[in-house]
Amino acid sequence: MRHRFLEPALLAGMSDITLVAKTVVDGFIAGLHRSPDFGFSQEFAEYRPYTPGDDLRYVDWNVFARTERAYLKRYRGETNTMVTVLLDASASMGFGSHSVKKIDYARYLAASISYLALNQRDACGMIVFDDEIRQFVQPKSRQGQLARLLHAVENAEPGKRTDYDKPFFHFQQYQFRRGVAIIISDFYADPELIVKTIEPLRYRGNEVIMFHILDPEELHPKFREPVVLIDMETQDSLEVSPDYANTEYKQKIDAHIEKLGSKARGAGLDYHVVNTGQPLDESMRQYFKIREGRF
Repeated sequence: MRHRFLEPALLAGMSDITLVAKTVVDGFIAGLHRSPDFGFSQEFAEYRPYTPGDDLRYVDWNVFARTERAYLKRYRGETNTMVTVLLDASASMGFGSHSVKKIDYARYLAASISYLALNQRDACGMIVFDDEIRQFVQPKSRQGQLARLLHAVENAEPGKRTDYDKPFFHFQQYQFRRGVAIIISDFYADPELIVKTIEPLRYRGNEVIMFHILDPEELHPKFREPVVLIDMETQDSLEVSPDYANTEYKQKIDAHIEKLGSKARGAGLDYHVVNTGQPLDESMRQYFKIREGRF
């Protein structure tokens, strides 16, 4: 049966962010079919038959109840990963050409990642920022952590300008063991400056993932007549013609994405462009399938 992707407009109609996260993650996992590898821990490997002397703690009793045969879950190693989501809530994230603004899509993604990480028994935390740290939830895996994380997500609203220095410096102050840093942003800054600022997050062996959130109109503008564009962070204005949007602007945004991706990969950072017009579970699946192939 064909899997039905979760359109952004459908998610926007859900008032409960917990329901959004669960729905997206369930859809994402279902789309991976029978693959055992997804998420951040990459811990499950396979089943094998029980043999005398094996530790009974690793028997899958649900399988035994169905088949009356004992199988053990084999793991690549318990990981206890620390996952930190850094969510950009600057003014430019308030843009949207359709039913879901960039900040909405970013909030859904942050909530889904938090739900997925905690379901894997990883510690998960969050930093919401613009030019200041607006909210901080320290990474933990204990009961009640999901509620704390989703409260931070629900209260993330477009603020002022983006300043990557403060949240990333703050991240390094408490990250005392290896983990995963996930940055969700529209990355409207010079690619060299962005990567130079983000790269230190890899210290102590941290893995860094960049989700570049862009609206369909930012990727493929469709102007039929001249329009005045206003920078949501600086309030600067610029009159743009359809010819400019379809030629010079398109070349500039493509070059920005290409340069940012190249610089990020060169620094050992994961980089993934996310179109807010695309179903969220499909976006997650595309990234994690790429990730799965590296393990």
